[in-house]
Amino acid sequence: MSKIWVFAEVSEDGQPTSTTLEMLTKARSLGGTVEAVALGPGATKGAEELGRHGATAVYASEEKVFAEFLAQPAAHALAELVSREQPNLILFSTDYDSRDIAARLGARTGSTVMSNASDVLAVDRAQTQIFGGQKIVDVALSGPDPKIVLVRAKSFPAEPAEGTAEVRPVDVQIPESELKARRTERHQEEAEGPKLEDAKVVIAGGRGLGKPENFDLLEQIASEIPGSAVGATRAVVDAGWVGYNKQIGQTGKTVKPQVYIACGISGASQHQVGMKESRNIIAINKDAEAPILSIADLGVVGDVLKVLPQVVEEIRKRKG
Repeated sequence: MSKIWVFAEVSEDGQPTSTTLEMLTKARSLGGTVEAVALGPGATKGAEELGRHGATAVYASEEKVFAEFLAQPAAHALAELVSREQPNLILFSTDYDSRDIAARLGARTGSTVMSNASDVLAVDRAQTQIFGGQKIVDVALSGPDPKIVLVRAKSFPAEPAEGTAEVRPVDVQIPESELKARRTERHQEEAEGPKLEDAKVVIAGGRGLGKPENFDLLEQIASEIPGSAVGATRAVVDAGWVGYNKQIGQTGKTVKPQVYIACGISGASQHQVGMKESRNIIAINKDAEAPILSIADLGVVGDVLKVLPQVVEEIRKRKG
């Protein structure tokens, strides 16, 4: 019977990330034994939710060293656990910390490491998207176990089950040689409304908005629609119009809202990778040949700076 691990990212108050729960749900569907590894403050408290999503056991450590130092202690602990427990596959998310840990673990175990997976078919097969998401490729994972796969957020739904997890303390000593890069500061960005990746409606802007001040039009629409959030293309993030936390696409966040409103976005393939699976896509662009219109359920050919004020006015009129 195969054994699948999920590297669980858990906050200090014990809440696993949405991607962690998505990966557990997928691992459950593959059959075999599903377990999780959670390292750092909050790990034990998170076991209940991890069990509810499919983990039968959680290897947990509350040691602060995993939060205070970058990657090396976690990779060392995982390598020790792997040598004892022999999992066949380990799933990681694709955030910065997990990518760093997965790569270091792969170097220690000699494992195949696959990044940017959009689906996992078995313990030795996964899928990814290439050419900006235009082609889906099956990937065979060879080499020694465990195979290591990094999964894009929102690749699967997170669905709870009725299970519980046994907590197994992690008994691994971290040597001084693994304590080189210390995390000196954490910055928590203040934000209102839902997270971009969890929003039911996403209003996203591109260079067609002309200048950063015009993102205020998107914020006005978002303020009128409960559960909505504002996103952006990489081009405007790179230009400094809005923060990186709003970037959608291949190198940003993946969103799957009920409604995605693309405002002044041409629809490059790199952007489509992060939003094309939205349930309904509305695109506003003055270029009738813009690629975004080819995937839109409703396309409006027009100047976004003339259309959006009318949208704001109409929403407010209907809300009274």
